[in-house]
Amino acid sequence: MTTSTNIQHVESRAELVEYLASGCKPEGRWKLGTEHEKFGYTVDDLRPLPYEGERSIHAILTALAARYEWRPTLEGGLPIALLDDTGASITLEPGGQLELSGALLDNIHQTCTEVNTHLRQVRSVSEPLGIAFLGMGFQPKWRREDMQWMPKARYRIMRQYMQKVGTLGLDMMTRTSTVQVNLDFSSEADMVRKFRTALALQPIATALFANSPFTDGRPNGYLSYRSRVWEDTDPDRTGMLPFVFDAGMGFERYTDYMLDVPMYFVYRNGEYVDATGQSFRDFLAGRLPALPGEKPTLKDWEDHLTTAFPEVRLKRYLEMRGADGGPWARLCALPALWAGLLYHQPSLEAAWDVARDWSMEERLQLRSDVPRLGMRAAIRGRTVREIALDVIDMAREGLTARARLNAAGDNETGFLTPLQEVAETGVTPAERKLGWYHGKWRESVDPVFTECAY
Repeated sequence: MTTSTNIQHVESRAELVEYLASGCKPEGRWKLGTEHEKFGYTVDDLRPLPYEGERSIHAILTALAARYEWRPTLEGGLPIALLDDTGASITLEPGGQLELSGALLDNIHQTCTEVNTHLRQVRSVSEPLGIAFLGMGFQPKWRREDMQWMPKARYRIMRQYMQKVGTLGLDMMTRTSTVQVNLDFSSEADMVRKFRTALALQPIATALFANSPFTDGRPNGYLSYRSRVWEDTDPDRTGMLPFVFDAGMGFERYTDYMLDVPMYFVYRNGEYVDATGQSFRDFLAGRLPALPGEKPTLKDWEDHLTTAFPEVRLKRYLEMRGADGGPWARLCALPALWAGLLYHQPSLEAAWDVARDWSMEERLQLRSDVPRLGMRAAIRGRTVREIALDVIDMAREGLTARARLNAAGDNETGFLTPLQEVAETGVTPAERKLGWYHGKWRESVDPVFTECAY
């Protein structure tokens, strides 16, 4: 969509619905975009990176822009993101988590090349500074007050609001990291089918990727504490979205949900205007207290869509949001899992059959149990481990049918190997680290920064 379209003022709810519907595209044009976040730290003392200084996020961004084909995006004269010609970007989460938002690619071979190229570039500029990066779902060592806030105005607004609506929102912002994949749909019916399947099975992915068992240097009683944090962040914009499973689900229903999600901000003239708690419905009617008499643009709607954080999120594509960050192999495993399930019609139907008859109460209970129990959580008499084995088989069939081959003639199924190991053993990445913590690590989390760094 062009910038000129995005700055035109919206006059009706129908235009907001149409914005979502404009994401529909034929199967031949389906792509996938993978995003991942990681924690930066100084190697000698394991401390989180500040924004400014000799060893800092600022230094990393500046060096990447100088050495490689990245263009800086500035806010207040400071670099807060990098862009390249492929459509990829490097951005900052509130606590300095460095995020790669990958380009739209055809296959996971390309995704893995992209991830490896990015990690190699980051290492090349960080190692001389004594900086390294860690992939986990939650910062294992440092307390909330030790985290460094990035100089982005939208984060200042969110920081103040988060403290009013939950107890763990600041932890979500500064101490969590994830890996996500964004996938396409062909029609409203296809979107609904994929949304329901992905939302119902998101706890299975959470268990397979569970990798956040430590808080403040000690075990926290969870396998995915990142997932637990989302349960007490902001109930207005998180969760399992029961309405997605209702008969009336579609672009209009999701639009109505987003119209009822309280706003954070409006971006005007290079500044973020605080609109926390205000209503996009009022904005649409020209009655927003933060901007009296003004109506939204499609860019405002686009921005607002990014301020809801359910387990699966709809924009002009679907985002899978249930996985902890982890090592590079699992950064490629997540798109393999979901592309295998959602981009092959028989696999999609088989995956939906797994969860079709679960009640909403059962889905919510599974969502609540998985962060603690991982593969041992159960629903309808079946463990998550048993379900995961079936789901991975379905994904493998889907990837085989996709037949996206690399130069050696291999399809994409090999990227599922790390997940197959978790499902077969029933041991999540978190439980493996807990075993090391109580064994060779001698009840210290410090070794994670060397043994599990990128």
